Amino acid sequence: MKVSDILRVKGNTLFTITPDDPLAEAAQTMADKDIGSLVVMEHGDLVGMLTFREVIVAIVNNGGQVGTTLVRKAMDDAPVTCTLETDLDEIRRIMLERHARYMPVMDKRMLMGVISFYDVAKAVVDAQNFENKMLKAYIRDWPEDESNEKAG
Repeated sequence: MKVSDILRVKGNTLFTITPDDPLAEAAQTMADKDIGSLVVMEHGDLVGMLTFREVIVAIVNNGGQVGTTLVRKAMDDAPVTCTLETDLDEIRRIMLERHARYMPVMDKRMLMGVISFYDVAKAVVDAQNFENKMLKAYIRDWPEDESNEKAG
């Protein structure tokens, strides 16, 4: 399974913000849309990733308030990315190693979507459920006389 398969199921709704937007606006967007991340874009280029983790750290570092902090000051300016062709096992490894909960999906310089750790976990569970159903159907449809010979 590849990243493109996950995005096909998930859809391609993207929420972005610029680095010079107020952090308070970013946090409000994340709360309103019930999302855990925003892609930070500037002049059509990916320049960072803002997750609830960075928002919390910025608030703590600012004495418990958002204040006038800009997204630029809080964002991860070197987010790990993947492509549409990246394999699911590779995504799992990268996300675990880098503690990345969200990963922008790029096609050269074009942002194609964002996958989350939840998306990856759901894809794995869905694939396992499909395999289990196929195996149970195979076993259920196994001719009686062959199953007795194999088991005996």
